[in-house]
This record gives sequence, C-alpha cells and structure tokens, in this order.
Amino acid sequence: MKTGILCCALLLVAAAAYATLSKDEVKRLSDSAAIITELSGSPDRGIPEELWEKAECVVVIPDLKKGAFILGGEYGSGVMSCRTAGRWTPPVFMQLMKGSWGFQIGGQEIDLVLLVMNRRGINKLLDDKVSLGADASVAAGPVGRSAHAATDAQLTAEMLSYSRSQGLFAGIDVSGGVLRPDKEALARAYAGVTAREVIESTRAIQAPPEASSFLAALSRHVRSNATTPRN
Repeated sequence: MKTGILCCALLLVAAAAYATLSKDEVKRLSDSAAIITELSGSPDRGIPEELWEKAECVVVIPDLKKGAFILGGEYGSGVMSCRTAGRWTPPVFMQLMKGSWGFQIGGQEIDLVLLVMNRRGINKLLDDKVSLGADASVAAGPVGRSAHAATDAQLTAEMLSYSRSQGLFAGIDVSGGVLRPDKEALARAYAGVTAREVIESTRAIQAPPEASSFLAALSRHVRSNATTPRN
C-alpha cells in the first residue's frame, strides 16, 4: 500500500515538473497575447476580420530576430493555436528558423503572425517540420479593414504572413523559413503529448494557466455560421 502511494506521489511530482514552463515560454505566451490584442484593436492597419474568420490556425512569433554580418538569418520562438469544435485549442510551442546570404550589418526584431488558411497547411505544420514556400505555400497578407483587394496569390496561399515593427503592421515574405514544433517546450507544457494531439484534441488536454491571456485574445475572433473551413 505504501509503495503504491509513493509511486502515485512520484508521478504527481513528475507531472508537475513537466507542467512548469520556463520564463521564456511564459513570455512567449504573454507577448503573443499582446500582439493579438493590438491586431484586434487596429482595424485600419491590422489583419482583416474576414481573414480571421477563415483562418484555421494562428502562429505568433514575438521578437523574431533578424540580421547578422555577412551571413544573415532569422530565428524565433512562438506559439500556435487552431480552431477545433468552435474553440481555440491549447497552444503548441513553435520555432522558426531561416537562413539568408547577403551583406548585412546589424539586426532588428519584428513580431510575426502567420494565419494558416486550410487543413492542408495544418497537417504540414504538424509534421516534424515544414519549409515555408516549398512544403506549404505562403504569401504576405493584405492589411486593413477589407480583404477584397487580396491578390490571387494571397487568396490561394495555405498561409498568410504579417509582421509588426515599431508599431506598424505589414505583410512580409517568410519563404524559405523552417517552422516546427518546439519539442522541449511542448514536453514541459504537456507531458507525453504530441503537437498533433494538442491541436486535434485526441485527448482531454488542459492548456497551461499561463496561456489564459493568449486564448482570451484569440477568443475575440469567432467564426460566423456562414464561414466554412477551406480544405
């Protein structure tokens, strides 16, 4: 009996350890919530609400770091949530890396938002990694109140990309980037659960408490009954 109680206690301790997010992961969630909130409050210079309604998932990469001497590159960490059964799923921690050649000195940081527009894009993201522009089509998204001025490339893209730098939102080209689940952060947030299980809700999965503000910001974007997902 005592052995059984001890084993249960050890399992609870192990689960608690996995559920403890790092300071970086907590900051990712709070920064992502702030970005979504600002986008929601900027109808004239943010993401058109029509696109929010059509989006299947959203990926937010706060403080994407860019720039180096001679060999440039971009890298960042963020979170992703998808719509399932009328709600936004618990967040999956993500990483983005992109290399680029060219004469670059100095660097800059931008906030990046990706809207995943169909289920094909989701399935590719839940693989081990996806190369943007190669494995999944991506286009710089239109900005403003209406999406009616979107180009054919934007209308057919599996993902639309947006950046924020110094308070200004714009579309951005992220082709060539590699996006993948952050497995270490995922293990801390959800012991023994895969990114696909979190997104597809194949198990009863509880979001970390630190994700509440991020999910609350996303909950402002609801899908109208007339909107149907793209395959």
